[in-house]
Amino acid sequence: MKNSILTKREREVFELLIQNYDTNEIASNLGISDKTVRNHISNAMQKLGVKGRAGAVIELLRLGEISL
Repeated sequence: MKNSILTKREREVFELLIQNYDTNEIASNLGISDKTVRNHISNAMQKLGVKGRAGAVIELLRLGEISL
């Protein structure tokens, strides 16, 4: 498996995000708090050097980290 930019949990969060889950639904689905979900998203955006969730999704798709 190739090295990923994202942690396993960050990837799980974004896979749910692109399925149109909101922060509360992602938190509930993964058994973590809303704040932890937001932290995972924020950490991923920082790693990618993008602003906003949409920018992160576009960059992750471009890099082949996630797929639709």
